[in-house]
Amino acid sequence: MEICLIRHTTPVFEAGLIYGRKELLLHADFPSERDAVCSQLDDDFDVIFSSPALRCTELARAISPAFSTDYRLQELDFGEWEGKTWDTVDQQALQLWMDDYVNVCTPGGESMVQMYARVREFWEEIGQTGYGKVAIVTHAGVIRLILSIVNEIALTSIFDIKIAYGEVIRVHFTGSNL
Repeated sequence: MEICLIRHTTPVFEAGLIYGRKELLLHADFPSERDAVCSQLDDDFDVIFSSPALRCTELARAISPAFSTDYRLQELDFGEWEGKTWDTVDQQALQLWMDDYVNVCTPGGESMVQMYARVREFWEEIGQTGYGKVAIVTHAGVIRLILSIVNEIALTSIFDIKIAYGEVIRVHFTGSNL
C-alpha cells in the first residue's frame, strides 16, 4: 500500500506560540501552497484521512471533498499550555517536560508515548484494510511518529526528522513496518 503523508500548509501564528491542538488560520499564501501540494499528487486515492484541525481539513478538501477525519491524527495535546508562549508557561514544568517529553505530560495534556499509542493504533488499522493508495493530511508530529514506526526510529530522536509545511512524504506500508 502506498501512503502519502502530507503536512498541512503554513498557519498564521506568533513566534513561540504553543499550538498543538489550537485552531489556527491558514496563511494568505494558502492557495499557492495548496496548489503546490496538489500538483505533487495523483487523483487516484482509495481514501483520504485528515486530522480534524482546520489547517488540515482545508487541504484535504482541496485534494478531494470525499475525506474522513480521524482524531488520532491530531497533533500533540499541550493541555493548559495551548495558546500560550514558551516563555510564559511555568519554566520549571517546561524544563521537566523538555528533559523527558517522551514520557512526561504537559499539564492537562499528553505525553509523546500517549500520542504514539493513538497514532500507532491508526497505522495498524490502516494496514488491515485493502486500500492500495492512501493520503493522510496531518501534522509534523504525527508524520514523525509514523516515520518512527516505519523506520524504527526511537521517540527520543524524532525531532531530527524535519518536515516542511506542505511537504509530501511517500511511504509504503508492508506487514513488516507495523
